[in-house]
Formats: sequence, C-alpha cells, structure tokens
Amino acid sequence: MSIKYKIILEYIKDLSIETPDPQSLVMAREYISKYSLMIDITSKALKNKMIEVYTKLIYEDKNKNKKQEARSKKSHFEMIYSTVVELEEEKINPEILKKFILCDLQIEIYPKIERSFFEIIKLSGFPDIQIKTKIDFNKLYNSKKN
Repeated sequence: MSIKYKIILEYIKDLSIETPDPQSLVMAREYISKYSLMIDITSKALKNKMIEVYTKLIYEDKNKNKKQEARSKKSHFEMIYSTVVELEEEKINPEILKKFILCDLQIEIYPKIERSFFEIIKLSGFPDIQIKTKIDFNKLYNSKKN
C-alpha cells in the first residue's frame, strides 16, 4: 500500500560548512576523497495531517589522519533539508508511515537534496569533489525495521 500525499514545502532548514583556515582547506582538498556521507532522517507530526521530515546529511572525514589530527582542523559539512508533506489519509499504519518517511519519500526528494548539498560544498572551496556514495533507501528502511 502506498501513501497518497502532497509536498507542501521544501527548504534548507540548517546549513553548516566549517573550514577553520587556509591550511585546513588545502589539507581537506587533499583528503576529501576519504570523507564519507552519513544520513539521518527524522520527522515531526504537524497539524492538519501534515508531517515535517528532516533529511540530515553530514559529510566529514571519519578516518584518523595524523597530519590533520595534529592540527585538529578538518572541514565539516552538514545540511538539514526539511520537507513538509500533507497526507491524504487520516489513519495510517505506523509501519507504512515509517516506510514512507525513510524510503518512499526519500527516493523522490533525495536527488535534489544531494545535488544541492554537493553544489554548496563545491562552492565552499572544493570544486573537484566527486559524489561516490549512493544511498539505498530500501536497505536503510529494512535495517531500521529490525
């Protein structure tokens, strides 16, 4: 069963780009290929059958890099993208709603979120960044289901 819905609003709710100084930028450019993308999806019920879904992307270096550790100045990129959705049904099975939030809705909105996020990173001094991580939202949903 799929949920009938309408996207009311989409916007960047919060954005954080941290590059402490020029040396950090040069170092981060050298190690940007080692950075990894993490995603966190949460939601909040609103009035009138609406729900706000937060898709949070974090792109950072999780590896221990001695050169950067010595300075402890790594670049950090984080964005929270908010999507407000109006649901057509009154009562929705919680498991179906969870699948909608973690999987079905994300499959629709994520390409735009990813494009925006990485374009901002490029404009923040990383013009050669390549997107390597592809998120499988069905797998993400199934991992949270168990």
